[in-house]
Amino acid sequence: MLNFKYLDLLAQKYDSEEKVASEIINLEAILDLPKGTEHFVSDLHGEYQGFQHVLRNGSGNVKMKIRDLFEGELNESELDEFATLIYYPEEKLKLLKSNFTSKQELREGYVEIIERMLKLVSYASSKYTRSKLRKALPEQFVYIIEELLYKKDEFENKKEYYGKMLERIISLGQGDKLIIGLAYTTQRLVVDHLHVVGDIYDRGPDPHKIMDTLINHHSVDIQWGNHDVLWVGAYAGSKVCLANIIRICARYNNLDIIEDAYGINLRPLLNLAEKYYDDNPAFRPKRISDETLTGQEQLQITKIHQAISIIQFKLESPIIKRRPCLNMENRLLLEKVDYEKKEVTLHGITYSLENTCFATVNPERPYELLDEEQQVIDKLLFSIQHSEKLTRHMNFLLKKGSLYLKYNGNLLIHGCIPLDEEGNMKEMEIKDTTYAGRELLDVFENYVREAFAHPEETDDFATDMVWYLWTGENSSLFGKREMTTFERYFIKEKETHKERKNPYYYMREDEEACRRMLAEFDLNPDQGRIINGHTPVKEIDGEDPIKANGKMIVIDGGFSKAYHSTTGIAGYTLLYNSYGMQLVAHQLFNSKEDVLMKETDVLSVKRLVNEELVRKKVRETNIGEKLLQEISSLKSLRKHRYMK
Repeated sequence: MLNFKYLDLLAQKYDSEEKVASEIINLEAILDLPKGTEHFVSDLHGEYQGFQHVLRNGSGNVKMKIRDLFEGELNESELDEFATLIYYPEEKLKLLKSNFTSKQELREGYVEIIERMLKLVSYASSKYTRSKLRKALPEQFVYIIEELLYKKDEFENKKEYYGKMLERIISLGQGDKLIIGLAYTTQRLVVDHLHVVGDIYDRGPDPHKIMDTLINHHSVDIQWGNHDVLWVGAYAGSKVCLANIIRICARYNNLDIIEDAYGINLRPLLNLAEKYYDDNPAFRPKRISDETLTGQEQLQITKIHQAISIIQFKLESPIIKRRPCLNMENRLLLEKVDYEKKEVTLHGITYSLENTCFATVNPERPYELLDEEQQVIDKLLFSIQHSEKLTRHMNFLLKKGSLYLKYNGNLLIHGCIPLDEEGNMKEMEIKDTTYAGRELLDVFENYVREAFAHPEETDDFATDMVWYLWTGENSSLFGKREMTTFERYFIKEKETHKERKNPYYYMREDEEACRRMLAEFDLNPDQGRIINGHTPVKEIDGEDPIKANGKMIVIDGGFSKAYHSTTGIAGYTLLYNSYGMQLVAHQLFNSKEDVLMKETDVLSVKRLVNEELVRKKVRETNIGEKLLQEISSLKSLRKHRYMK
């Protein structure tokens, strides 16, 4: 049935048959262009510099374009130098300028650089419309660049015109700005769309800078990770999520994120920590940077770490007790402690406790917050919810994010699809209704959005469910039986630290299991793939990121420095262009300065995941589906308004 109100609105934009026909011709032509390149990254964990480099080089796609275009014309050293100029144009230009010995040499060098860049932009944009290219160009140079890009002078009538244009650009001091603009245009063109498959936050020092970058990105989506949802939960009113994000920041020496980046005053928490806690080796910050802490700074962080951890453990109990459907009674750990003997009984076994810090715990009512603790967490929540920058970042995370995404025939998911031991979709009862598989994930996502929409509700079911996504057994983001934070702090026996994974994590090696999961989300098991993050691939132990005969690809980016010793590399990213998929392995990223001086990428190997026998076109993509709907509407408009 036609929506005539929609046609009325459409007619306001296309008010003649010629305009309608022109747009139909344009859209139908776009359908036959090759699909754009998708770039998949995951588990960024606050590592802004490493992420920036991968973003700037397009996981090697920039270098590949340069090599395709200039191989035979430039030697290896010149290819590397030109690639580095594209990645970091401002910094590289400063270094290049020092090599020129005269103004004439500089002008000639700049003309050569600009001509190469124009050639590269033309090549990188060859599968896009002129309109799309125009949007990618630096605004102040659009006219000039288009003149230079599309120059045709078979009769040499405009040869002097083009030469004069370049000369005047340089003589007027605009050469640097043009080169920088062309470099960023190239970066934008080689990747049409960016997928962030979860975990922007925690561990690393600069998640806020990553968020600012993503907000300004031309085309991006996000699949929430467990750490991202933890921050959403804190902003949405969950005090236990809030305690968790501060505890993790203290653990990794990143309290600057809370205080400086988001403007949250930690002084009340520090005052509480100074009053009740002393030094404690289990709570000293992990050293993940070259930054040197003074003894006093380390002691303050150690005390804050203890104070917020105990508040967190106390806040967990009321949720567990008021939500029996979560089946988390075994995590009422403070009730299981013998405070005189310093022992705890877990799963029928009694363990000695070490590095304890229970000064604010009342053994009779272990989960009761002191008035001081209650005031501290209340003040922190008020500050979190009134941080302008955090509000902007969380709104963007909700707008661009989801628990999973079906995109161009593939399923993108950060954590897991909860399975039982037989490989069936694991069931969970929520409010007297049983959910599993896709339905369960949809319910989880609805609760995240409901909690975010009502941040004033701090103890409602939706807010509690956001915390469950961080730590619950059936959570698609956590994917383990229980989170052993308490055990890791206080119990020496490492068998208590182990977190048993959901069967998904070994069944994802099986092709048939992956095909069933794709079918659960109404995707074609023959053509689709699951793109997964969350768990670092231990290549050092021979683990393969391509699983289940190519049906599962694990791309934990390995950006977090905390993982490098166990993975042996800096993880994986994925490219998917019209010819197929390429998995890119990354070496450890040291610094931007290192790349500038050595002119080397931190890429080690590309593995071909699959190769399309026929190039995939726009009509076969999500964008193509939308264009086909637009074309259908335009044809209806033409038929009912202009062909009478």
